[in-house]
Amino acid sequence: MTAPLHEAHPAGPGRRTPDTQQGMRRRNLARVLHTVSAEGPLSRAAVASRIGLTRAAVSTLVDELIRSGLLEELGPERPGRVGRPGSALAVSGRGPAGIGAEVGVDHLAVCAVDLRGHIRARAVRHGANRGRAPEPVVAELTELVDRVVAQAEGEGLWPAGLAVAVPGLVARDARTVVRAPNLDWHDTDLGALLPTAYPLTVGNEANFGALAELWLGEGTPRDFLHVSAEIGIGGAVVVDGRPLSGTRGFAGELGHVPVRPDGPACPCGGRGCLEQYAGEEAVLRAAGLEPGEDRVGLLADRAATGDADVRRALREAGTALGIALTGAVNLLDPQGVVLGGALAELAPWLLPSLREELARRTAGPACPVAVSRLGSEGPLLGAAHSVVRAVLDDPAAAAKHG
Repeated sequence: MTAPLHEAHPAGPGRRTPDTQQGMRRRNLARVLHTVSAEGPLSRAAVASRIGLTRAAVSTLVDELIRSGLLEELGPERPGRVGRPGSALAVSGRGPAGIGAEVGVDHLAVCAVDLRGHIRARAVRHGANRGRAPEPVVAELTELVDRVVAQAEGEGLWPAGLAVAVPGLVARDARTVVRAPNLDWHDTDLGALLPTAYPLTVGNEANFGALAELWLGEGTPRDFLHVSAEIGIGGAVVVDGRPLSGTRGFAGELGHVPVRPDGPACPCGGRGCLEQYAGEEAVLRAAGLEPGEDRVGLLADRAATGDADVRRALREAGTALGIALTGAVNLLDPQGVVLGGALAELAPWLLPSLREELARRTAGPACPVAVSRLGSEGPLLGAAHSVVRAVLDDPAAAAKHG
């Protein structure tokens, strides 16, 4: 996860030490890059007016960002403006790229995203990872990463970092998977298994999915609960635009909230967890279907054609989701709930019972429930974009590693 961008404040008399000046320069580089990224193409004068610095100061910063390969000049601004046209600036389509990776229960995926937010390379491998030792899985992931990096480098990009989304608890060191029940991984140091020449971050897949929703979704509030599903159920809490990590980094484990304390055993060691009622495999079992390669597609197709057993299973899954979410909504009072992952594709049949349960059990006004347009892509995109955001937040560091 990236730190928030702080505003730069001029140092007072007698305080313009080299460290202070260096810190201000780094912050102002970030302000320029963020502004062009969000609003560009822009001229130097337009950037200066937006961030409150002189045009001369902005020109110096822009020149540094161009030399670092983070900005590029597109030529004169469009005609029709008063005065001499300035040169339009845009974030570079070459230079640093964010490499995102995802370890799923039944797939591995890697992508490269440039500073403009475009996916420039992608690789996917389908196959079961549950019960496999981490070493062979990470070896296959490394092959995919190397393939994507090579493709990106062929387009003039270089990796600014690698972020890996995993379905489990990740320690605050952002490299150790403490527990991933659906993979059967425990205390796995991915940093040791996946050495890279660039920065590595490992994070929970639901947190990366929530960040993708925050950065790429439309109209997403800054305080929301994000819920996604694959084999298990992932949850993330976003407060004021930042994921709530908790004391040990384990916040958001909605899938292991018990909805029926005497229910079936869960791989986490508990009983009656939400995953046992609303995870993909749980819904398939309730509908009397055998798991296949495209579990979600099978459920959606059967539900759309009126299969009564599938619709009943999805309705019961929505009720279980509503029960689990009620506790979080009552406790945290978010602006809304966003359903992502497989839940997004199955939303038409989950939402009625989910909303009914929330309305019946929530102490305050009804909490809005929205459906993500990113679907199952959320964790992978969130991982890649987290690296891109790190570049925008500290371009000086990115240039140093390039």
